[in-house]
Amino acid sequence: MPRPIHAEIDLHALRHNLEVLREKAAGRTLWAVVKANAYGHGLENAVRAFEKADGLATIDLCDAERARKAGWKGRILLLEGFFDATDIEPLQKLDVETVIHSPWQIEILRAAKLMNVRCHVKVNSGMNRLGFLPVEVDGVVDMLDRIPGVSVMGVVTHFANAEPTYLGDAPASVGRQLTRMGRLAQTGASSCMANSAGILWHPEVGGSGVRAGVALYGVSPDAHISSEELGLIPAMTLKAKIIAIQEIAPGEVVGYGSRWTAKRRSRIAVVACGYADGYPRSMPDGAPVWVEGQLAPLTGSVSMDMLEIDVTDIPAAGLGTEVELWGKHLSVNRVAAACGTIGYELLCALARRVPVSVKEA
Repeated sequence: MPRPIHAEIDLHALRHNLEVLREKAAGRTLWAVVKANAYGHGLENAVRAFEKADGLATIDLCDAERARKAGWKGRILLLEGFFDATDIEPLQKLDVETVIHSPWQIEILRAAKLMNVRCHVKVNSGMNRLGFLPVEVDGVVDMLDRIPGVSVMGVVTHFANAEPTYLGDAPASVGRQLTRMGRLAQTGASSCMANSAGILWHPEVGGSGVRAGVALYGVSPDAHISSEELGLIPAMTLKAKIIAIQEIAPGEVVGYGSRWTAKRRSRIAVVACGYADGYPRSMPDGAPVWVEGQLAPLTGSVSMDMLEIDVTDIPAAGLGTEVELWGKHLSVNRVAAACGTIGYELLCALARRVPVSVKEA
């Protein structure tokens, strides 16, 4: 019998979330971002669930090849562009569009034998990660237009602080980034600017396209706002079973380093999930786990293959009881916040050894 842990991926939830974002996109081209193995949900699952998206966006040609093999016939965009001259041939073979963010990429295109490479110029509007400054864009477009076989589709940028948490007090606010973009951000411009947070909370962001990321997977981009409030359904649920129960006396300790000490007679449940499964070792005592309709606190350090929770006040919990580490009952954002990270990281860190089941409806 396999170890009793698995992640369930709900394709209905993915399709539902796509429709929510589609409505918010208000007619703009909707790119479904599927990088990092579709945020841990499985690229092939995303291809099936996002069949009504206008395109898929990722960062690696290997993902593009997987998507084509899985049956995706629509547009694909490389968000970080190509990385080497050897990428040009497979990029054209797979019919993949590419972001251009640096002069060295332009030089590679000049030296390559091109049939038709569709490019999106990345604009650095204040995040200072990738891209050309707004004042440089006209010159970049002119250089690309002079290369035979290159078509410029428009410009893209990325918001550093589009979540409501940052409204009004961020050095690189959406408003300031739009101001820097100038005419490139005007209504009707061939631009793709809004990420999940931009789509959900910034109707003032125009452009011809949007890039939906974490919200497609049912996770709020802002941990202070629930998925339920946004009409999103979490698509990944990580579950494991209780494999042992320890009855311990007051003063007894639990786990490596003896970090947690019982203050009363306690029932400690051992759960078949550990940091080798993607559950953070940095999770502190008291972090929540969903058990029999209640929250149970983590007790002691997370081990490689197991963790312990206090079920003293949950008498229904026993050997074989299934618990939810995150998912539909327990937000991945809430779990992530307990150890000082974000839900994205937990989803993407799901280990390969965790069996995955797919729920169609």
